[in-house]
Amino acid sequence: MPERLPPKPATSAGQFDLFGKRVPEQGPRVYSVSELTREIKGVLEGRFPAVRVQGEVSNLKTPGSGHLYFTLKDEGACLDAVLFRTEARRLKFQLRNGLSLVARGRLALYEPKGGYQLVCDGVEPLGAGALQIAFEQLKEKLQREGLFAAERKRRLPFLPRRIAVVTSPSGAAVHDFLRVLHRRFPNLPVLIVPARVQGEGAAQEIARGIVRAAQQPRVDVVVIARGGGSLEDLWAFNEEVVARALCACPVPTVSAVGHEVDFTIADYCADLRAATPTAAAELIVRVKDELLADVAQRRARLSRALRAQLDRKGALLDKLRARVADPRRLVSDKKLRLDRLQQRLEDRARQELEGRAAKLRGLQQRLQAQHPRERLHRLHREVSRLEEKLSALAQRALATRQHRFQGLAGKLHALSPLQVLARGYAVAFDERGHALLSAAQVQPGERLRVRLHDGELEATVATSATVAKRKP
Repeated sequence: MPERLPPKPATSAGQFDLFGKRVPEQGPRVYSVSELTREIKGVLEGRFPAVRVQGEVSNLKTPGSGHLYFTLKDEGACLDAVLFRTEARRLKFQLRNGLSLVARGRLALYEPKGGYQLVCDGVEPLGAGALQIAFEQLKEKLQREGLFAAERKRRLPFLPRRIAVVTSPSGAAVHDFLRVLHRRFPNLPVLIVPARVQGEGAAQEIARGIVRAAQQPRVDVVVIARGGGSLEDLWAFNEEVVARALCACPVPTVSAVGHEVDFTIADYCADLRAATPTAAAELIVRVKDELLADVAQRRARLSRALRAQLDRKGALLDKLRARVADPRRLVSDKKLRLDRLQQRLEDRARQELEGRAAKLRGLQQRLQAQHPRERLHRLHREVSRLEEKLSALAQRALATRQHRFQGLAGKLHALSPLQVLARGYAVAFDERGHALLSAAQVQPGERLRVRLHDGELEATVATSATVAKRKP
């Protein structure tokens, strides 16, 4: 009889193995940051390998690497996104903040920062297509630069010597253009500059063709032409390189691209826009037969005008010839008038000379009166008189000053200290040369210098005493 296993205890406190032993309880798993991030990355990228996200572009950054970093946002959330350089180069339009678009790509989690973002494979604008937005963006940019300004547009020559057409030689547009052109003006030289007008690199070929066409001799007009098509077919004529080549072209340019309803950037940059290549041929040249008829009509009008003018001039000459008298009588009258004028001139000259001679005599008399010899005599007499007057004044002033000097000298002599010394007084000086006024100014043993009326003495102080003043 088989052995039965013991029954499992009916308790929720812990778990038991097959033999009824309690199994130690295990707590919740603890993840490292890298482990958790790696698992989230696998779940996120595995769940969303390819998504389309609609939103508005904001926080656009364009570093030097060429990658585009931006944020897609709506009313409730935002999502970081990146468009790498390879995909960014394929964009036909310029990514801007505020542009609503649909981004295709995959969700990726960047482990070092723990943030996720949308890695875009491509973006498409909402509403208008990418090409239309690129068209409007380039149009706005070139318009701000003044490339569409009417004042820079040039007029086409009245009759070009040679026309250069930049187009595809195998296209129907060039055949229509040549057919209409030669029907209107046969034998007009046309230079075909071959260039691709559709596909990758077509814009660069068109731009190079414009430069080459303008460099050819006697080319007066450069035409870029293509037949109709979709916006994608005509896109080469919406490239910036073509627009700038048209604006830099030294000769007038004509844009004849597409049908009448098709507009390209080239139409705005060219000097003249033609609705179709056929219309371009009609705008560039007039009908030769009409020009010849017009020239013949103008020649006839000019001939009639010249004949009429000759008739008027002949009639005027006859009238003037009738008014002219005998030349010999006119010469005689002119001689008589010349004689009268000569006589009047001689009389006037004689009167002028007599008046000047009288004025000269008066001036000579005045000059004689002002002769330097006469003036010297008068001045000599005046100097003698002034010398006598000056001598008398000097003698009087000298006598007055001598008298005053003698009075002042007497007063000075009476007040002179030498006169006091002559009466037997003396003046004592200390060693520093100061006059002594009191015996207290010196001490016994000091040397003194005594000034007398006649000579000086040196003395030594034996004693010094001060005489007390008597009180009144």
